[in-house]
Amino acid sequence: MNIKKSILSCMLMLGFVSASAQGPEEKPEYVFNPHWYVQVQPLGGQYTLGEVSFGDLFSYNVQATLGYQFDEVLGARLAINAWQSKGGSEYEDPSQKFTWGWKYVAPTVDLTANLSNLFVGFNPKRLLNVNLFVGVGANIGFSNDEAADVAAQVLKRYNTSGAAPMSYLWDGSKPRFVGRAGLAADFRLSDKVSFGIEVNANTLSDRYNSKRAENADWYFNALAGLKINLGDTYNLWAPGMKFKSRGIFNRQPRVIEKVVEKKVEVEKVVEKPVYIDKIVEVEKKQEPLRRDVFFTINSTRIDPTEDQKLDEIASFLKLNPQAKVTITGYADKGTGNAQINDRLGKNRAKVVADRLVRQYKIDRSRIVTDSKGDTEQPFAENDKNRVSICIAE
Repeated sequence: MNIKKSILSCMLMLGFVSASAQGPEEKPEYVFNPHWYVQVQPLGGQYTLGEVSFGDLFSYNVQATLGYQFDEVLGARLAINAWQSKGGSEYEDPSQKFTWGWKYVAPTVDLTANLSNLFVGFNPKRLLNVNLFVGVGANIGFSNDEAADVAAQVLKRYNTSGAAPMSYLWDGSKPRFVGRAGLAADFRLSDKVSFGIEVNANTLSDRYNSKRAENADWYFNALAGLKINLGDTYNLWAPGMKFKSRGIFNRQPRVIEKVVEKKVEVEKVVEKPVYIDKIVEVEKKQEPLRRDVFFTINSTRIDPTEDQKLDEIASFLKLNPQAKVTITGYADKGTGNAQINDRLGKNRAKVVADRLVRQYKIDRSRIVTDSKGDTEQPFAENDKNRVSICIAE
């Protein structure tokens, strides 16, 4: 019985050691893919700031949007908002209120920022994404006949008391500058479709509602509808697999450059001094190893074409246990801005360091990372500056 227990214990111990030796399994990585999208929001309401009750100044509202997402955080969109705005006033008698409505269409260009990706990281499977946006555009008002009727009524009713009618009354079509800002929440239904809810605030000149108030006019929109992504929003990459799109067509990444370099190996030479007969073994000093890992535009993913360079860096570090590697990330000055390029440089250095640790088991204490962003351009050719320069010594 004791022999059986001993054998069983040995088998369990061997199984545990084997499982531990395998190490943690690397998870697939989601890589962002720039893409277009359209959004239709037929469910909307607008409140125009005024002196009468909320219900009297509430009206129906719709919006259609065409947008483009540049990276995980930043995007831009053209939004066309339209339907009706309302105005109201009580003038001298609070019991007697006047309300009127007019039509409008307001195209705006907005810059968007995905706050979820900014603070939590990119995850295309996330249920909820929150976006901030700001923009400018034009509000084109028309069909202001109700305001003209109200102006006539006010003048007729209060002309003896000296009450002024709506002194900013307008007719025809009136384009005005509009500024806007707001928040949007997208609830993921699938890779292609999400349900979006949006609230925004819009400000215009005091003349928008025809009534003089000595301050800017405001209206607030709440909208809901479907957002549809056009094309793939992300690519899936796993260690040991070729880069592959999740769309109908497989797309191989564009190759920036393929450099074939000779492996550096530790070399020993035997030299015989002239003045002594004893053979002396001298070890040559190992020269530093430099490898440039190139990236595609706006990307922090290592292309399979660059894997050979990582193999060579890892081999050098393993053959030279005292050596360390410095990885400096760069971004090209011809694309993006300083803030975006600084983040790209940091991430390009980090992804190389992470691969050396995970795949090649290089101790992280032997790796130093740095980012120059676009403050330095090591190559004369703009596109080559999308790079992590690795120097091992």
